[in-house]
Amino acid sequence: METVTEHTATAWLSEDEQRAWRIHLDVSRLLMYQLERDLQAFGLTNNDYEILVNLSEAEDRRLRMSDLARSTLQSKSRLSHQITRMESSGLVRRENCESDRRGLYAVLTEHGWETMRQVAPRHVASVRAHFIDLIPPESLAAYHEALRPVADHLRTERTK
Repeated sequence: METVTEHTATAWLSEDEQRAWRIHLDVSRLLMYQLERDLQAFGLTNNDYEILVNLSEAEDRRLRMSDLARSTLQSKSRLSHQITRMESSGLVRRENCESDRRGLYAVLTEHGWETMRQVAPRHVASVRAHFIDLIPPESLAAYHEALRPVADHLRTERTK
């Protein structure tokens, strides 16, 4: 498979491809901006919320920091700073890993769990209002099918 760094003739985007690419960029940026605005009322960012979701869905509401970094696509260093900020808000805490002295867990606190219980319904309403309810139901499956290969490809690239 050809990579971006190989020197080949440029396969410029057709008009239809260009329109699809640009609307994807517009929707991605505008949607994330709106969702972030809606989370600000709770003092959260999209990154905060993603971490809270990951921890709330994990067994015992805890994940190794390295696993959390991988699932949120953050460097360990960036995640560490994020967790420090969230610790000061009482949303999470760190715990040592008994089986690996170098390892740490991020753990959702009771305050973090209560925050999730309060924010999640409003976040879902925001996702509905600004995304799901604007797409005709018959188009959702096609949308998923169209983007699934892209997501699978990018997940594979991430692990290389």
